This record gives sequence, C-alpha cells and structure tokens, in this order.
Amino acid sequence: MSISQVELLWIPLGSGGPRLVCWSGRIYERCCALLEHRDVCDLYHSALRVRDEEGTTVTIEVAPAWGTLERDRGVVRTGPVGTRLLGRFTLFRYEVRCWRDGVVPDAAAAVPGPLTLATDRRRTGLLLDQVSLVPAPTWGRRAPGTTEMWNSNSVVSWLLLSSGHSLPDLPVRGRAPGWRSGVELALRPAEGPACVGPTALTQSTGRP
Repeated sequence: MSISQVELLWIPLGSGGPRLVCWSGRIYERCCALLEHRDVCDLYHSALRVRDEEGTTVTIEVAPAWGTLERDRGVVRTGPVGTRLLGRFTLFRYEVRCWRDGVVPDAAAAVPGPLTLATDRRRTGLLLDQVSLVPAPTWGRRAPGTTEMWNSNSVVSWLLLSSGHSLPDLPVRGRAPGWRSGVELALRPAEGPACVGPTALTQSTGRP
C-alpha cells in the first residue's frame, strides 16, 4: 500500500448514537469536573484512517462486538467490557478493527474534520503492523500500570505513539478520557508479552 496520509478523527461522544450514550457522558464529565475543580469539557472519542495514493482507505477503530451484520470488518483484536468474566459474552466484548474501505458511522461529525498527521512510509507501515499487537485490557477499567480507564482513545494514542507519530492536540475545550492510558503503556519499556484479559498483550504507554 503506497501511503499518502494518516487522518485522526475527533468525534464528539454520542454523535449519531443512542441518546443514553450522550447523556451518560455528560453526567460523567460533570461529576469529573466537580471532583477535579475545573470547567466542564466536551468529550471526544477517536478513530484513524490511512489513505493511499489510489484512494483506498484503511479504517482503524474500536467498536462493540455486536450490532453489525458486516462479516468482513477487519477484526484483529478483541477484549472484555466491564469485567473479564462478562467478556465471555458477545454483548460485553469490544473489537479493534483494521479494515480496508471500512466506515466510521459518525465520521462526518469529526471536529474540526479529519486531521491529517505528519507521517512517512516507515511510520505508517509500523502503525498498520501494530494494530494486531495493541493491548486489549478490560474496556472501561484502568489498565494495569496506567492512571485512566482503557477505551478507544487509549487504542489510538497507543498506536500513534508506538509507531513514532506525534500526538495531536485535542479540539478546544475538549477532553478524551482514556487517552493517557494508551500513552502510559506506549512509553513503558518493553517487558515482553503479558496476559491481560483473554488475549496475550504486548505492554507499552500514553497522554491526553
């Protein structure tokens, strides 16, 4: 694949999804802001797109393991949601996807739009290779050795940092819960594979 660009999507939490996600996100952020004595921020989740010179797009995203009829959706990693025990059931599992011509349902809501990152052939190739090695701890719980919960933002920050890309700024007044967990794991010295949840992981660290 001859690489032309890597794009980051900052998507407002709840865009195009159930109202419950939006409401629960706002309540969570208000509680966090109150406890941390700061202003309330807008919450974002993230996804990546890699485009080649012929216009082919590879989408890298994290999504629930249920709720889609697409069989060929590029699933390379899975992990539990909530607890390892519940992760035995599809309803409580998430997927890391790396799929050609994949679609991020709420990509049109990205703020301020697709953000093009500085890259080159080596770094982009490494990013694509790293997707199948990304840690897959329990979603919504603090990953071992980190200070935030693990989620889609953690996956994106881990991939960018572990492949040598600079981390972008968030939108103004924005916050991306979980971003720091990916950074913290990507920065950690390699310790060899560790078992976190039902899949073998390679440990590393991240920032927001």
